[in-house]
Amino acid sequence: MSIVTDLFLPLALAFIMFALGLGLTGSDFLRVAKQPKDFFVGAISQIILLPIIAFVLVKIWPISPELAIGVMIIAAAPGGVTSNILTSFAKGDVALSVSLTAIISLLCVVTVPFIILTSLNLLGLDSITQNISLTGMAISMFLIVTVPVFIGMIFRKFASNAALKFEPFAKKISMVLFVIVLLGAILAEKDNIISYFADAGLITMALNVVMMVVAFYVAHLLGTGSPQKKCIAIECGLQNGTLAIFVGTTLFGGGAYVIPAATYSLIMFATSLIFVFFVRKTNN
Repeated sequence: MSIVTDLFLPLALAFIMFALGLGLTGSDFLRVAKQPKDFFVGAISQIILLPIIAFVLVKIWPISPELAIGVMIIAAAPGGVTSNILTSFAKGDVALSVSLTAIISLLCVVTVPFIILTSLNLLGLDSITQNISLTGMAISMFLIVTVPVFIGMIFRKFASNAALKFEPFAKKISMVLFVIVLLGAILAEKDNIISYFADAGLITMALNVVMMVVAFYVAHLLGTGSPQKKCIAIECGLQNGTLAIFVGTTLFGGGAYVIPAATYSLIMFATSLIFVFFVRKTNN
């Protein structure tokens, strides 16, 4: 599995982030100034509320430390690129979705290491942090996540016609790569997969459903519009599973640490499609 984890996984993640960059322009970042309230409601929900809810769940749920850390990793991950598509299906604010995905994906170089290390300390797993370099983790994520996004944006800027033609294919390739990474993570633990899924499936489903509901009603309470509420709920429900598997594999060697990312990734599409079905025709 060393070739898969050492070569294919980082390359797959880098390509997925490159595909995200292909769809971005400067306006996606400038939009934050035009919609500051909607953006900050979404960002705070995803960067702060999601890890807090995940932490509460792992504290009260009877799971192993390895799976608990895995839950915190998927909670720390930014939104997935498919959130933009599902936001469109739900008649949500697609432009806001793109901005949230882009900016939180870039911020994750800082937020993911911070959330994971803080979680380890709060869970009393300080001994594990001794082998983790915050700087090394941030640099690794910068190279695999941030740099490909910027390369994609530069390609879009200076070769816009080619970028626009390639973007739909890039997104399809990204989905194939995501499926391969997900299957690889599952097959690597095929001997323990049933017990792992039994232990991690319910908590990741609870995290996914609770977070989407909380995000929707937090947005409602703070006065965002209907399209924005739909967008924020979907952004908080769809996480970047490939990045979570990359982090779990790089920092902890895979195994049980990546199973919550795998179960969450399988569950989130089903729950998000159900959510889309219910909110598609509503304006509330």
